Amino acid sequence: MPTFGEPRTLLVSNPWLRLVRMDRPIGVYLLMWPTLWALWFAGSGVPAWHNLVIFIIGLLVMRAAGCVINDYADRHIDGLVERTKTRPLPSGEIAPKHALWLFFGLLMVALVLVLMTNTLTIVLSLGGLAITAIYPFMKRFTNLPQLGLGVAWAWVVPMAFAAERAELPFELWIICAAIITWTIAFDTYYAMVDREDDLKIGVKSTAILFGQFDRFIIALLQFASLVLMVLVGLEFDRGGVYFSSLLVAGVFFVHQYRTTALRDPKACFAAFLNNHRVGMVIFVGIFFDYGIFP
Repeated sequence: MPTFGEPRTLLVSNPWLRLVRMDRPIGVYLLMWPTLWALWFAGSGVPAWHNLVIFIIGLLVMRAAGCVINDYADRHIDGLVERTKTRPLPSGEIAPKHALWLFFGLLMVALVLVLMTNTLTIVLSLGGLAITAIYPFMKRFTNLPQLGLGVAWAWVVPMAFAAERAELPFELWIICAAIITWTIAFDTYYAMVDREDDLKIGVKSTAILFGQFDRFIIALLQFASLVLMVLVGLEFDRGGVYFSSLLVAGVFFVHQYRTTALRDPKACFAAFLNNHRVGMVIFVGIFFDYGIFP
């Protein structure tokens, strides 16, 4: 039987679908919402349809590629962690070289997609590729792999502005900062699930770095992300619907803090999953706010 953190759908029987996490869509959701935030802000509430299609397909492809290269990097580690020991590479269902071929194939698809945009977006995509390739190895030499993930998640913002406006205004970097702090927070909850196993095998994370102050620092990061999103709203002249969505997001953050008081792994994992609702409610606020105050 799978553990609480493992897939529980019919897709569990296909190792290739499991390798790209098609059975666990939470990663898609957590990447999709910031992507939509960025496109809506960059497009002043009306992003170009072709960019919307390109970015949604692109996030699916790059998320899959990130999962593959992450599992390739961790193929000797995942077998030592209870939650990940049944993944396709440590279990021997897929050969490492075949996983690499899939990774490069996905990158080719991403290249085709980005070539449909403009020169600035193409140049920025090289940075996104570098981050995707480097991030899985950060846990070997730093306690801040969650920062790497945050940068990877936030890189969609300059790319969205480049695609929509062919320029990089200063205010986009405030959105990036908000996404980075939010990502570090929710991925720390995720890392708390594996903290005991990670300590045994020497894998680093912010959950280990923060120690007994983990929840307190997560709360500070979440507060910082909300403050930054308030600044974003002011920069982009947003209205009450948008700011109300941030209040709802704050309620979700408080709920996560309260339910993880005992640091139970199941509660920490549930708190991580709850961030899907955070991203969704903020996008709903952005969407309807632009509809009311274009």
